[in-house]
Amino acid sequence: MRLFLVSIAFFSLVHTTQAAAQNNTVVVELFTSQGCASCPPADEILHELAERDDVIALALHVDYWDYIGWVDVFGRPENTARQQAYARAAKAKMVYTPQMVVGGVDMMIGSRPMRVMDAIQAHNSQPNLFDVHLTRSGDTLRIMAPAGEPGEYDVQLVRYVALQTVAIGRGENAGRELDYANVVTAWDDLGQWDGTSPLMVSATTTGPEPAVVIIQTSGHGPIVGAAQLR
Repeated sequence: MRLFLVSIAFFSLVHTTQAAAQNNTVVVELFTSQGCASCPPADEILHELAERDDVIALALHVDYWDYIGWVDVFGRPENTARQQAYARAAKAKMVYTPQMVVGGVDMMIGSRPMRVMDAIQAHNSQPNLFDVHLTRSGDTLRIMAPAGEPGEYDVQLVRYVALQTVAIGRGENAGRELDYANVVTAWDDLGQWDGTSPLMVSATTTGPEPAVVIIQTSGHGPIVGAAQLR
């Protein structure tokens, strides 16, 4: 699906909530599971990253550990599919938890804070290809980015819950009460964009959950622009 372009006057609204563009915002995705004994330290790191203005931290709970005694209440097969797609793009032979993906390209064990921070710093030092601007009026989210480098880009809308606490009843983390930050509840493709004309598109965002828009090179490549409205 190709994205439609609309007149810039479409974005001249009153009573809107707006996200200021940051052209070096870094997207950090954590693939995690409540059934994984190694994941809580990575979950804590993501919780800290969620407080930063220069990072969009997203927790994607997978479902492939559910069979060992505890069904992750946030686990989504779509998250597992996204992690597997990253593995195929990187020609990796396996997926694991906790895994962090920084900027859509750098993959690492999510419980190693120095490695994670070094990757974020490296991405912060280089601006994204596109500045993404978001405004929201009621249930309508409007997305704008200037034209730039031609390519094939996927425009994606992500929703998440900022904080959830879960008492784990069984499995490797049985008996623990754990806090989870920025739990992804939906990840939708809005269409493809070639970067040669200004991007201007709208999407429906019902409910109070924060909204994130990610522009990513097609084929699970580098993330080249991102913004969020909390």
